[in-house]
Order: sequence, then C-alpha cells, then structure tokens
Amino acid sequence: MAENSKIEWTTHTFNPWVGCTKISPACDHCYAEGWAKRTGGAALWQGERRRTTPENWRKPLKWNAAAFASSVRPRVFCASLADVFDNQIPAEWRSDLWHLIAQTPWLDWLLLTKRPQLVARMAPDKWWSGWDHVWLGATAENATEAQRRVPYLQASHARTRFLSCEPLLEGITPDLVGIDWLICGGESGGGARDMDPTWARSLRDQCAGTGTAFFMKQMARKAEIPPDLLVRQFPPSTPQFAAVA
Repeated sequence: MAENSKIEWTTHTFNPWVGCTKISPACDHCYAEGWAKRTGGAALWQGERRRTTPENWRKPLKWNAAAFASSVRPRVFCASLADVFDNQIPAEWRSDLWHLIAQTPWLDWLLLTKRPQLVARMAPDKWWSGWDHVWLGATAENATEAQRRVPYLQASHARTRFLSCEPLLEGITPDLVGIDWLICGGESGGGARDMDPTWARSLRDQCAGTGTAFFMKQMARKAEIPPDLLVRQFPPSTPQFAAVA
C-alpha cells in the first residue's frame, strides 16, 4: 500500500481500508475503482469494503519512528483507495485509525474527502485540541462541488486546510479564505476529460491573491505542464510536539 508514494505532493500513502462509492463527477473515472477491477476487487466499489492487513497498519509507526530520528516530517496521504469519512465502513475501523494518528505525531496526516459534511460528526473532539498534525482537505472539481464542500472545510478547526481541484473539470472561483493549500490537476487514464490551462492559471492567480500555497500536479492525460504553471508550493509543516492520548 505504498511505502513511498508516487503522488508528488505526499511522501507516503496509507490505506487503512479499501473501497468507496461514487458520489460526484470527480468519481466518474476513478483510478482506484479501475485498480480494484484490475485486481479482482470490483465489489469494493459496489458496497463492499475491505480492511487492510495488520502489517500495513504497522507501517505508519515505522515512519513515525524514522521521522523522530531524522527530525524530518513526512506527509502521509491517508486513504488514496477509499474515503476516511465514508459512512459505509464500521465505526470501529475509524476509531482504530484515530488511535493510530494519535500515536504518530511526527507524521503530517493528509485526510482528503469528498464528504466534508460528515467530518464534524465523525472526527473525534480532541482533534481540535492538539492534533495539529492532521491536515483536512476536500475535493472541488467544479463550481457546484466547490460551493457545497468548501464551507464545511472552512468551518473545521483543522490547523491546515487544503483543497484538491483534481480532476479540474471547469473554471472555478472557490472561496479561499482560510484555505492553506490548493492542489490542481487534470485527469489521466482512459477517457480522461480535458482541462483548459486557463482554468489552472486562474486558480494559481486566485491563490496568489489570498496567500494560499499552489501546487500544480499534472495536466490532463499527463501532458507537459506549461512553464508558467510549474508551481509546486507547500504550506508550512506542522510544529514539533509530543504524542497525544
């Protein structure tokens, strides 16, 4: 489940479980669903969910120990093949994940969701009183989803909030107040939809106006990124602190 991630904006990916349900246009050509079908797990996008192995769950503990020894904080993208705030998984799985996050304060945990309206109900209260190493993100692929999801992200008390405009399916002007980071990207893989470079340039300029870090991940179908769009900024890393209960 990815010791070192190929995703440019993270260090590691960690999947506590696998499987999801399509809920918006960004899901139409889901790479994770394609992976599941290729590996015989099509049912994981038809209601089934599968928890990953105990060995996989031990990896973040090793990453945390290495980070403490080196004083270098890695970023961990959690649930690249799922959604942490999926309401179809057993509640105890999520509780186990919260415990793991609490025990790994030297990792910056990046939780990206298409269900930010569920965060307030599902996240533990103690997140907002010491869990500064949790970065909360939401996907906004078009104007409708940006208008619907961004307010939930802004309402959270996460220290770092980020917006993933990938796949970017149209030009959008999201409210970036309180948003620390924006990731922009086009779709790849079979049936990839077009992304007009002017949409990405608009987001880059909007970020400059609000002091939001901008990260251009890729163009549609992984075409070459225009030189003026090759911007890859990150928000500040989480301050060092001790483990929390």
